[in-house]
Amino acid sequence: MSAPTEPANAAWEDAVLALKLFAVDPAGTGVVLRSPAGPVRDRWLALLREAAPEGTPWRKMPASIGVEALLGGLDFAATLQTGQKFFMRGLLQNVDGGILVAAMAERLPASTVGILCAALDGGVSATAQAGEAQEKGCRFGVVALDEGLEDEALSPALLDRATYLIDFSALSHRDMLGAEELDSKAIAAARARLAVVTAEDGVMEALCTTAFALGAGFVRAPLRALRAARASAALAGRKAATMEDAAISARLVLAPRATRLPAESGEQTEAEPPPPEPPPENSAENPPEKAADSERPETEQTKDQPPPGGEMVLEAAKASIPAGLLGRLTGAEDTRQKSAGSGKQGARQKGFARGRPVGVRAAPPSPGVRLNLIETLRAAAPWQRLRAAAGAASGAKIRLRREDFRVTRTEQRTRSTTIFVVDASGSSALNRLGEAKGAVELLLADCYQRRDEVALLAFRGRDAKMLLPPTRSLVRAKRSLSSLPGGGGTPLAAGIDAGFLVAAGVRRAGDTPMLVFLTDARANVSLSGTGGRAQAEQDAWQAGRRLRAAAIKTLLVDISPRPNEQARRMAREMGALYLPLPFAGAAAVSRAVRAAAKEESLLF
Repeated sequence: MSAPTEPANAAWEDAVLALKLFAVDPAGTGVVLRSPAGPVRDRWLALLREAAPEGTPWRKMPASIGVEALLGGLDFAATLQTGQKFFMRGLLQNVDGGILVAAMAERLPASTVGILCAALDGGVSATAQAGEAQEKGCRFGVVALDEGLEDEALSPALLDRATYLIDFSALSHRDMLGAEELDSKAIAAARARLAVVTAEDGVMEALCTTAFALGAGFVRAPLRALRAARASAALAGRKAATMEDAAISARLVLAPRATRLPAESGEQTEAEPPPPEPPPENSAENPPEKAADSERPETEQTKDQPPPGGEMVLEAAKASIPAGLLGRLTGAEDTRQKSAGSGKQGARQKGFARGRPVGVRAAPPSPGVRLNLIETLRAAAPWQRLRAAAGAASGAKIRLRREDFRVTRTEQRTRSTTIFVVDASGSSALNRLGEAKGAVELLLADCYQRRDEVALLAFRGRDAKMLLPPTRSLVRAKRSLSSLPGGGGTPLAAGIDAGFLVAAGVRRAGDTPMLVFLTDARANVSLSGTGGRAQAEQDAWQAGRRLRAAAIKTLLVDISPRPNEQARRMAREMGALYLPLPFAGAAAVSRAVRAAAKEESLLF
């Protein structure tokens, strides 16, 4: 059997080292384990369980867990039988002092992520739901199993609270061969020693400098790195974390979070002004009596320089940045982001009839609404004894009132329809109509990959025409675009109104519209079809304001030879994203539309 390759061995060794440090200090933090189910992940979890003290609570949390199962709440069966409130323990209470393994963490709903983050911050009392007193929240560690595909990602809030980010995507079971076993006694001794471990001078400053250089976060990331450095010192038997421990924590904590490459030593950014010319000796600006200022203490002179050993910490982190991340930071496309647009581009639409359940609300049952029987009975349970005493003549075993009814709220993704409105007037044909057609072809292909519907309109002469109604046929869209002639006036107001009407129809059908205008915004034909630039511009401004009031996602691509203020103002009136084509080629326009189509409001 061939020996494992060196990079794979190094990755596994770093993962085991992170496991040891996490086992030393797990409470209130976590590990994000990006890995599909397999022997590598199972082996890592088995080692973590072996490193934990005997009797440590170990619980698994499914992605579909409810709020009451997580925090504890009303015991429905006992309450219904006795008429008194009985509470059950939640998962967070049962795992207090242990390890919580969150399966399929990338699919956790925002409500569950919020509860976990609050508990990791020490702000959630699990027994508070049960009516018991508790001075502090649960103290446990989280192992988030990220099994996400290309279009799934872990919540940034959960990522921010994890200390270690580990990726097993490129490892196999062969890469674990020859790995050393854990020393549980050494980990237990380090855990007992951790409370008295401090940090040497300059360690925190070096970690903050490294985090800033890598763009790894400015609040929690250095604090997590300091925590890892203290755990490393405790594991090594030291009473204080040294620069060596800081280098280890930078490699394990900061490097996986890097969003940029650190500037080389002495490199000057564009925004940094050049240093001023030193004044001549003995001049009015530098009198001899102030020469003694150069004899300031060394600590004052070098206060802006990295602390001693800080360069070692930065180099350790830089050397541990994954190769794939280096490619993304230097400009290469991220394959995960590139394919993240396949499907699922529509906005979330909330309702009560179809879709994924996202909660319940109090409401009477009605046609098209799902009655949530369990939640209805749960709301009625505490009142059964009182209602039985008030209505003794009734033989009903369960007494319901109108205020008890609960219905299920749902959420579903809608389809997206991208509507292209192309200016085919004489000014556009003279300028860059050919390049605009090329950009639209790229956009059409991108919409086809996302399984979006596309529609194509053009305005020239006196009015706007629908060339292609919403469709998924890429061939029909390209054929309609290639046969588009150019010439005539610019009825911009008619084009805006025509695009608005199509978008409104798409929205009424339950889908998510997006408008893409390709124009130079030089209107010279009014809505009435007559000439006159002043009236044409006035009609265009009013049409743009109507579009902005409808809150439809819009992109205006300026196809003028150079960006012009008129098109920029038109974009403001429409509430649209402005993109000049001279500064953005066809590929850049395609990326901008993709980004705008993916933009969604965050639930957390």
